[in-house]
Amino acid sequence: MSPIQIILVVIVAFLAGMEGILDEWEFHQPLVACTLIGLVTGHLDAGILLGGSLQMIALGWANIGAAVAPDAALASVASSIIMVLAIAGGGNQQDAITTSIAVAVPLSVAGLFLTMICRTIATAMVHGMDACAEKDDMRGIDMWQYAAIAMQGLRIAIPAAVLCFIPSEAVTSALNAMPAWLTGGMAVGGGMVASVGYAMVINMMATKEVWPFFALGFVFAALKDLTLIALGVIGLCLAIIYLGLKGMAQQGAGAAAGSGDPLGDILDDYE
Repeated sequence: MSPIQIILVVIVAFLAGMEGILDEWEFHQPLVACTLIGLVTGHLDAGILLGGSLQMIALGWANIGAAVAPDAALASVASSIIMVLAIAGGGNQQDAITTSIAVAVPLSVAGLFLTMICRTIATAMVHGMDACAEKDDMRGIDMWQYAAIAMQGLRIAIPAAVLCFIPSEAVTSALNAMPAWLTGGMAVGGGMVASVGYAMVINMMATKEVWPFFALGFVFAALKDLTLIALGVIGLCLAIIYLGLKGMAQQGAGAAAGSGDPLGDILDDYE
């Protein structure tokens, strides 16, 4: 990578690290982070393909109570850099994407270790903010807040900068040295992980009201003449119809007797 590209990659990594906490602009999401890194390194199409694949995995990652989800920011940034280095070293684009998908999950778990370190340090920062609050020092509180957010950005930016200085030939040589059974297993595992991520989302969202739409999605997807845009339009129309029926049920006479969910009431009649 050129110096300008390395600087831009580190900036993207810094933003992704901050957004892992802020959740405002979603820079830490794989589809965004991988696409941006692909853009600044001249491999936009590969970045989009990698980001789309990793996004299917990250759909099921969420912080629930004390359970902290795998680190999507580090997984996205690090796997993108590895992919770019592999392609720059003369490797096949599809093989580089497949390998990057396979290493994303271990990287996300490793990111949890960095997250624990940052959150432990943040505990001391909170005490500093308490001390500033006792002195009515609002500027001091803001400075501690900025420092804590910057620390989260550095959590991703520093590993990203280190990876950028790895020679692309070394990455390509390491990938080429992998035996066929390992690369094949990683390809299969990467595909299975994406399916598991989507299944986790279904498990969280699955209700008797949405199962009909889930089944319709498979039916429409099997029609080869329908493009992705057509499927998106169909999904949007079904969502509008569902929300319209739900609003009518809440406002109409059936709202008092029903639950406010028309599909749910219909299904309840058959149970």
